[in-house]
Amino acid sequence: MKKLKFGIPKGSLQSATINLFEKSGWKINTNNGRSYFPDINDESIEASICRAQEMSRYVESGTLDAGLTGRDWVEENQSDILVVDELVYSKVSQNPARWVVAVRSDSSINELKDLEGKKIATELVNFTKRYFQERNIPVKVEFSWGATEAKVVSGLADAVVEVTETGSTIRAHGLKIIHELMKSYTQLIANRESYKDRWKKEKIEQIILLLKGALRAENMVGLKMNVPEEKLEEIIGLLPSLNAPTVAGLYNTKWFSVESVVDSKVVRELIPRLIKSGAEGIIEYRLNKVI
Repeated sequence: MKKLKFGIPKGSLQSATINLFEKSGWKINTNNGRSYFPDINDESIEASICRAQEMSRYVESGTLDAGLTGRDWVEENQSDILVVDELVYSKVSQNPARWVVAVRSDSSINELKDLEGKKIATELVNFTKRYFQERNIPVKVEFSWGATEAKVVSGLADAVVEVTETGSTIRAHGLKIIHELMKSYTQLIANRESYKDRWKKEKIEQIILLLKGALRAENMVGLKMNVPEEKLEEIIGLLPSLNAPTVAGLYNTKWFSVESVVDSKVVRELIPRLIKSGAEGIIEYRLNKVI
């Protein structure tokens, strides 16, 4: 049997990725986080867990056929791989990760050109060097193993290039953001030769289809309700829907069952309006996938 060697990112994205796969129909068992080669309920997939920072190198070499990693690490490694699709998800929200330049909140450095001749600490060394070189701003970039924000506070660096979603952690460390370098989304990447294989390409496309369906469903819910005939048009007019809602007559009555998929953000305002307009027996339910 053919197998697709697929990489799951270790670290901040691991839990979110495994949960997303489960919603998509694949259960990944990491043995409580102790296995780097987890079981998956699909004999045609061979899963491996590795650091997102290294994923593109493993995919480029053919050790993995495909995998998930951030755009940031694809840019950092400049690996010769295919970016097949982009999936907007992260550990805690749908916000993209942002790589930013931050300095002490009381610093006189307020823009990139003020960093000329200064020292920058970051894990994203290669990308940061290229970014400043392209803008003709000479800086010294040093690799940071962690606790990067503290290096500015302690005076070990003049600035940091760090990843954030909201910026709250950076501000909590007494820093200010002066520039955003890039937004990074999770990308599904593939080895170029693997993607030429028809079976592997179809398997990768299947994974993308179902993962994106699960992501789309995270922000949507299903609504089902009973509506009297004389209120049907009014109720349908209230329902935001992917397409027209499903309407079915209830047996031997002048009532209808109306079902629709709506954005979860509007439900708390929508349900009271539906009730006022005559809807009854409203059921809200979660969705695994919307495709």
